[in-house]
Amino acid sequence: MLLRLFALTLLAGLSLSQALAAPNGAKLFARNCASCHGEKGDGGIGIPLALPSFQASVSDDYLRKTIHLGRPGRVMPAFSSLNEDEIDAIVRHLRSWNKGTAVTYSSKPVKGDPSHGGKLFEQYCVACHGANGEGAKGTGVTFSRPRDLPIMAPALHNPGFLAAAPDAMIKATLMRGREGTPMVSFLKQGLTEKDINDIVSYVRSFEKQPLAKSAQILETESPVIVVDSPYDLATTVEHVKTAVTTHNFFYGRVQTLEYGLTKPDNENPKQVIVYFCNISLLNQALAVDPRVGMFLPCRITILEKPDGKVQVMSVNPKVLSRLFNNSELNELCEQMKQSYTAILEESTL
Repeated sequence: MLLRLFALTLLAGLSLSQALAAPNGAKLFARNCASCHGEKGDGGIGIPLALPSFQASVSDDYLRKTIHLGRPGRVMPAFSSLNEDEIDAIVRHLRSWNKGTAVTYSSKPVKGDPSHGGKLFEQYCVACHGANGEGAKGTGVTFSRPRDLPIMAPALHNPGFLAAAPDAMIKATLMRGREGTPMVSFLKQGLTEKDINDIVSYVRSFEKQPLAKSAQILETESPVIVVDSPYDLATTVEHVKTAVTTHNFFYGRVQTLEYGLTKPDNENPKQVIVYFCNISLLNQALAVDPRVGMFLPCRITILEKPDGKVQVMSVNPKVLSRLFNNSELNELCEQMKQSYTAILEESTL
């Protein structure tokens, strides 16, 4: 009897410890998701996950795959560092906002005519989802789009979406629409179920087409651009200030690298930063992705090494596109890299 009681107590203790060790979905959501989707899932840069019509139209499997795969080239990154238990915990937390039962979908392909579906897509879908299914532009913040729209039209021509969304889910969304968003039922717009099957087949055909521009991420050889200067520190700083204005930026200030991190008397005068900006470029970058603000205003670091040699360096702007998982930054990042490189090279000639 005592042995049995001991075994039951041990098992109860193990169950308790396992429960205590289970991932906390609310904390994981706050750490990984809330900054874009809102603390209560009411949206922001990311879509409103607590929207009842969204919750009613997506499966747990879709949510799991979306978290794991993300949306390459869009603002939604892939959370490959989260394990299955952690992803499941986040999904359970998302479902805590919804009293209904989670829907499930068949994995069976929908059969239709993609050629006809393409014509219908052009007529009914392009206005929101883009000519090639690349999705709506902008990141969902106030200066990127009107705030009377609660959701951004997603990228359909995207490997993350196509891997996460089964045909049956796409069809159900087209059939029913999504209340609270611009997405209305296609049946109410006069299409037949056969028409909808054709659109689903066309969307699925994106998998066989070249990767959409909106899903492309810039590759970059180095996160930092470094150039050796033949001049001393003070001369190099003056050359950088001149080069900055030559390339349509306005010079801001020079301060030590350690400014604000230690007492003024302890700052190293041989490590300085030149700050500069271009208001038009600043507004353009923030409109594409407000997270760029973490790297603005623009800056160039100048260091005098112990051997007296001087190096001039800056962040490689092209790395921002990959870091933020936002292909809309590609062209802007390329433009910024060219400007940074020209400034560094000109100041060290």
